[in-house]
Amino acid sequence: RIAADGVVAILKNGNTTAMIEVNSETDFVAKNETFRAFVNTLLEVIVASKPANIDELLAADCGGVTVDAKLKEMIFTIGEKISIRRFVVKEGVTSTYVHGNGVAGVIVRFETDADTTSDAFAKLSKNIALQIAAGSPPTYVSREDVPAAVLEEEKNIQVAALKNDPKNAGKPDNILEKIVLGRMGKFYEAACLLDQSYILDDDLTVGKYIAAASKEMGASVKVVDFVLYEKGEGIEKREDNFAEEIAKLTNK
Repeated sequence: RIAADGVVAILKNGNTTAMIEVNSETDFVAKNETFRAFVNTLLEVIVASKPANIDELLAADCGGVTVDAKLKEMIFTIGEKISIRRFVVKEGVTSTYVHGNGVAGVIVRFETDADTTSDAFAKLSKNIALQIAAGSPPTYVSREDVPAAVLEEEKNIQVAALKNDPKNAGKPDNILEKIVLGRMGKFYEAACLLDQSYILDDDLTVGKYIAAASKEMGASVKVVDFVLYEKGEGIEKREDNFAEEIAKLTNK
């Protein structure tokens, strides 16, 4: 029984923002009001008690019983496997976005001296969250955040690809290095949020969009970090082979 469906949900209370992924076996249960209410209750518990991990969350109080007891009650009531997969808590100035009624969720944390209650900041911060959820998901905020080992591995991959291409036979290493540097630019554009093409204006990178919007506000705005949850990401989903099932039923 594989719980690979479910929902990603977010709750923001003051300076505390929590995001959770709770999995179910089917999309039908994921849309169930009782299931959704349970997910919202979990978020309230997380914001109130700030557990460090899943075990602490399961042991936390949930209306006079533990979360673990409440989870088992939900499994019995709904009749499907339900799994609390992961959660995260962020403190400070954040923006959030939930895509497709819980298909994905994003928390972006900012460092800023802007008026965070202004429409201008709300627009900027929301657009950055939208970028992460709706665009090609970045891995890092900026080039400076990419570990040296990751860069070295990527360069080695690019060098090996060039040397295996007959078109590059005989080209000196310094020329190959220049080609690799050019290709690394493409790597940064995919992996780093600030280098990505801004989804609402592809003439700008996200970094340039933030700079322009910050200048207009007369403030400094920096993306500190972000978290993206995509429902069922990395969970191996069950695939039914109907031909095999029919063969078994007919003893063929």
